[in-house]
Amino acid sequence: MRGVFITGSDAGVGKTTVGAALAWRLSLLGRTVRPRKPVEADCAEWRGGSCPRDGETYRVVTGGREALEHICCYSLKGRAVSLDDLVRVCCDGTRAGDFLLVEGAGGFYSPLAGDVLNADLAAALRLPVVVVSADRPGAIHQTLLTADAVARRGLALAGVVLNETTPGTHDRTHNLEDLARWLGRELTIIPYYDAAGDTPVWQAIAPYLTAIAASLAADAVG
Repeated sequence: MRGVFITGSDAGVGKTTVGAALAWRLSLLGRTVRPRKPVEADCAEWRGGSCPRDGETYRVVTGGREALEHICCYSLKGRAVSLDDLVRVCCDGTRAGDFLLVEGAGGFYSPLAGDVLNADLAAALRLPVVVVSADRPGAIHQTLLTADAVARRGLALAGVVLNETTPGTHDRTHNLEDLARWLGRELTIIPYYDAAGDTPVWQAIAPYLTAIAASLAADAVG
């Protein structure tokens, strides 16, 4: 299965926004994207049950092609699940030629289930990893640790996205230049976007992810 695993250097760094933007760009490049966020913590009450907000974002991005229960199966507060369960729900509903986009919950070493880390799922799926990091103090340490953890699992680092989660961050830090030097590769920086506008944030930031999407799309047919 061709695809990508979206992880964060920490929680609250904008993984879903970046993942949704990538899914949209890949769709524009002709890929049939199957988004999966198998475990979600942010589930709103809806019609007597729970509705995963991030899962709903992915459903909208891909034009409602898939049922929400395919995109997100488990609440972080739900019943215990195994690594085999998580691999199965990620792959269910996919076909040859599809592009599997999986988003973890929290950071690379955050738990998805009682004895399963995001790193375990990424390794089991053998997907290249995109690391999303908030552009703030501490980003260098957290991003380098995450990139090292990805390499230790034998996985390819498909991209590093430095995301401005608050306005004006890039004017106050040198994270982009320092991380590029330490990682030996170019990074993608996404400037802060005011979510109060009419355009969804994922759509507004999508152009910044053109290079990563093109690389992933090319690998998907290589």
